[in-house]
Amino acid sequence: MIYRVDVAITAPVRDTEVTDRVADAITNLFPEAELERGPGEISAETHSLDHFSELLHRQEILDTARGEFFDGRQGDALSFDLKKQAAFEGVVNFAVGEPSELGEIHVRVRVHEPSVEAYVDHVAPSTEDGTPVTDGP
Repeated sequence: MIYRVDVAITAPVRDTEVTDRVADAITNLFPEAELERGPGEISAETHSLDHFSELLHRQEILDTARGEFFDGRQGDALSFDLKKQAAFEGVVNFAVGEPSELGEIHVRVRVHEPSVEAYVDHVAPSTEDGTPVTDGP
């Protein structure tokens, strides 16, 4: 199966933060992302969530990820927020509830092919007793 997606990633860079650390937080989760540094923000683009998916499998948070993906679904796209500090450590931690004063990493995934559901199944497959029902990447 060939997946065609556009992933847009943005993160604010506060005055108290080191820009390179925010950049590292993004590339730790999305190593293939192409970064662009702007005033007060870093944006990035990629066309794969394979490494991110591997982290979800390794951390055994597939069900949590699926919930976040479907909660953030809007038509052919889905969006979610991640905590910067955890990302800097190479850990996926979805940002829920009160926003962090440093801001979060915002991820928006637009799925061109095949469908949002099929892509979510690819990145974070359904589980049964904590084990993926289908093989992930």
